[in-house]
Amino acid sequence: MIAAIKNEIRLRKDELQNKNLKSLYFGGGTPSILSADEINSLIDEVLKYFSFDKEIEVTLEANPDDLDKSFLKALLSSPVNRLSVGTQSFFEEDLKLMNRAHNASQAESSIKRAQDFGFENLSIDLIYGSPTSSLEVWKRNLSKTIDLEIPHISSYALTVEPKTALGNWVAKGKVATPKEEEQNHEFYYMKDFLKENGFEHYEVSNFAKPGFHSKHNSAYWKYQEYLGIGPSAHSYNGNDVRSWNIANNQQYIKKLNSGLLAAETEILSQKDQFNEMIMIGLRTMWGVNIYHLKQKFSDDILYHFHKEIQHKLAEGILIIEDDHLKIPEKHWFMADGIASDLFLI
Repeated sequence: MIAAIKNEIRLRKDELQNKNLKSLYFGGGTPSILSADEINSLIDEVLKYFSFDKEIEVTLEANPDDLDKSFLKALLSSPVNRLSVGTQSFFEEDLKLMNRAHNASQAESSIKRAQDFGFENLSIDLIYGSPTSSLEVWKRNLSKTIDLEIPHISSYALTVEPKTALGNWVAKGKVATPKEEEQNHEFYYMKDFLKENGFEHYEVSNFAKPGFHSKHNSAYWKYQEYLGIGPSAHSYNGNDVRSWNIANNQQYIKKLNSGLLAAETEILSQKDQFNEMIMIGLRTMWGVNIYHLKQKFSDDILYHFHKEIQHKLAEGILIIEDDHLKIPEKHWFMADGIASDLFLI
């Protein structure tokens, strides 16, 4: 797999316009199963074709149970300077429901251990709205993040996906279906609590202390180009071309090791680009840049845009500030639904 990834980096080295990288992200699964030497070897391959910005953010997604002392010590020799830890919860019942490999003790100790080794730029994932949880447990989860001095939090409502253990338990009545009203309540409690404790709510699901916004995710939300390497990875040229690699590991390796790319490509239509800019932009504190819309889209699309936003502006569900269309934060829990009402069909 590592050899195939290196081959893909070499074959796609000319796809990014900007050769000076501001973000490098190891994610999309469990990259923390790699050794520090393997991580370094992949970074070395990237550096053959790209340069690193002096303030580059190099993030590694990690499971709590992978962050032992030996791994963290070895990681110090790499350029990795940010860890995104799949904590999910600090409570045992939640973790069992989500079928996580780590336990509540590991959830907390892994973060403390990473901090002891000097990793201060930490992000954790938290899940709210679990049927095994409650508002009181959720409050304690959030308080724990403050006690641990974690500077970035990504938090999502629990969803029931088909063909998963949770989906099977819900279908058999062993676990209650998550209630949207309770998730709504927990979302707004989180928003207020984290803001009171110095966090900026900069995207619907993301909170950061000043200076700790995710450079990587912010690039997605601002429609910048990115190059995704590895099975299932997606790429975007910043304009109208999106590509994605096949998901099957063996097929991916076979193609790359024979010198062929394992990607499919699509040209995004004006409708696709418009819908995506609306969806992504309205989930952030920056909103949708109306000037950029005027520069990019036809008069027909702009007519649709201005027509569809009028009643929502009148209701206060949407606002315009500094030529940016935004959803007031009090309506962010419904951001996806509000955005979809503006889509071109």
